[in-house]
Formats: sequence, structure tokens, C-alpha cells
Amino acid sequence: MDGGVGEEGKQQPHLVLAHKLFLLSHPDVDDLAKVDLRADVLAAVKSDDMAALYESLAASGVLEVDAALLAEMRGRIEEEIRKLDEKIADAEENLGESEVREAHLAKSLYFVRVGEKEKALEQLKVTEGKTVAVGQKMDLVFHTLQIGLFYMDFDLISKSIDKAKKLFEEGGDWERKNRLKVYEGLYCMATRNFKKAASLFLDSISTFTTYELFPYDTFIFYTVLTSVISLDRVSLKQKVVDAPEILAVIGKVPHLSEFLNSLYSCQYKSFFAAFSGLTEQIKLDRYLQPHFRYYMREVRTVVYSQFLESYKSVTMEAMAAAFGVTVDFIDLELSRFIAAGKLHCKIDKVAGVLETNRPDARNAFYQATIKQGDFLLNRIQKLSRVIDL
Repeated sequence: MDGGVGEEGKQQPHLVLAHKLFLLSHPDVDDLAKVDLRADVLAAVKSDDMAALYESLAASGVLEVDAALLAEMRGRIEEEIRKLDEKIADAEENLGESEVREAHLAKSLYFVRVGEKEKALEQLKVTEGKTVAVGQKMDLVFHTLQIGLFYMDFDLISKSIDKAKKLFEEGGDWERKNRLKVYEGLYCMATRNFKKAASLFLDSISTFTTYELFPYDTFIFYTVLTSVISLDRVSLKQKVVDAPEILAVIGKVPHLSEFLNSLYSCQYKSFFAAFSGLTEQIKLDRYLQPHFRYYMREVRTVVYSQFLESYKSVTMEAMAAAFGVTVDFIDLELSRFIAAGKLHCKIDKVAGVLETNRPDARNAFYQATIKQGDFLLNRIQKLSRVIDL
């Protein structure tokens, strides 16, 4: 698993494998596609001698059990570790500190390659102990982050990001700092902190070099999706809709340009068509899939709020026509969002009209102050009774 800067368009092979394993377990992927995926997974496992992963996949029925293949892989691993240990011993006896570090790093990367998570993390710590330069320590953190992303170990990822930030206080170059922003943005997105993810992704648009995580068009896909539910209209226009880096790539991702531009230009019928086209991509993304329902709700909240912003009252029929759906659908949708406190309006079912009641911030603050004042007075009265006794 290479923790260095990925070549342009060259995704880290283990993260490609992780995505294929995710698709293999996905109910929406058809059986024919899963046959090809299974063959790809087996080829990747055999290529890197990932004995531990093979054993786990065989036990869960994803791959067929082949005792001879497993024994063969384990034999090769033992032989390679013996050679690596010999190199470490030789370096410690006959060579300098940098050679010793390189020998330990080679062993760390071998454990990463064969999918021995705990041994890899342990060996990376040993390698860190032999490392002086901040840049090289940062590269070890990137290796750890990739392990965390492969196993979706959010605790490991969070600790590694914190560790990297502390290292940057000692120094570190801008290129690595910018790479860390993408790693942290991906972590935030995968843990449903879309606002922070959007901010980190937007900061990295012009300096993106983390091709080991995903290609640039996937990065733009994530940036647009997180920005749409996190930014206001003015910021969305400045940072996303008109951003030259996004404009250069957005057409490569199906439905993404229509999704973004139809939302900004209030073409709601086109927006719903593009959004339905994107849902499949969101569902089949290992980082976004756990948040699929949440994201669907948030996007609809944004688009309905934007539509209602222009009106004090509007007929249900007009809104349904604007979105290209039925009145019953809009009625059901809005009633859910109103009940959840996501939309500030009320439905007059008899007249078939929506009336907006936008919250007045000053009035809301006044009401909250009155409420808190009443609560405080009640507490003081209760306390005075206790003191009188």
C-alpha cells in the first residue's frame, strides 16, 4: 500500500479492492456483476498474498475455501518476513540509521500489502521511532489513514488526523498539509459532517494531489454533493457553480452538472430528474451509502426551502407543476418536513395553498429570552421557599 503521492488517475489498489468488497455485499448490485467482482477480488487477494482477508472472506462465504491456496499464501508471507527480518538485522549491524529506517519501513509496507492490520500498525510505530524528519513521519500517518479507510476504522482515522495536525505544528510542507485536508474531508463526509467536508474539499480544489484516494472527477462529485447542502446560494455561486476547476470536470460525472445548475437556476423539474439519476451513484458509494436517506432528506429540504423563499403563499398545484410531481406527492412530502421542523410553512388543505411563516430571528430571540426569564424566576421562587423554611 503506497502512502506516497498517487500518480494522476492512479488509485491506491487496496482502496479499489475495498470498494469492490463493498459492492459485493450490496443488495442493489445484480448477480452477474457480482460474478465479475468476485473474480476481481480473488485476483487482488492472490496477487498481494492477503491470506488473512482470504480466510475471512472464505469464512463468510464470499469466496470459496481453498486450503491449498491459503497454505501457499501463508508460506510466501513467512518466507518474505524472514527475508525482511534479515535485512533489518543486517542494516542494524552494518549500515546507518536511514538504512535501518528503510528496512523497517519495507516490513511495515509488506504487512500493509498482505492485509495484516494489527501487525502493520505495530510495525509502523516501530518505524516512526526510527524516523526524525517531520515529512517522513507524515507519510507514515498517511499509510495509517489508508489502513483506516480500507477497514472503515473511524477511531483510527480520527486519531491519525489529530496526530498529523500535531506534527504540522512542528513543521511540514504545504503539499502534505493540502493532502491531509482531503483525507480529513473524506473522514468528515463518511461520518456525516457534510458542512466541514465541503469546506475542506473546497479548500483543496486547486491543490488536489491525493489520487491515491480517488480520481479528480470523484473528488469533484463529493465536493458538489457536500456543498449543495452546506452553502447558501451566494457562496454556492462563487465557490462551486462558477469555479473553473469544477467547470472543467463536472461534465464527466453523469447528471452532476444538471443537478448543480438546475438547483441554482431554480429549474426544479430538471433538478428532480438529475437528482434521481444521481441517487444510484450515491447508493453505490461506500462512503456515502450509509447516509443515503439522510442526504436525500437534506437535499429536498434545501430545494423546497429555496422554492418557498420566493413566496408568502403559493398553491400546491403550482408547486407540484414546478417540480413535475403530483399534488398528493407534494402534500405528503411537505407535511413530513413541516412536522420535523425542517420547513417553515403551513398547509391550508381546504384552499390547497401553502403559507410560509419564515422565522424572525429577533422575535425568536425575544421569545427565548422571555421563556428563560420565566424559568429563572420560577427557580428563584422555589429557592426562596426553601430558604424561608
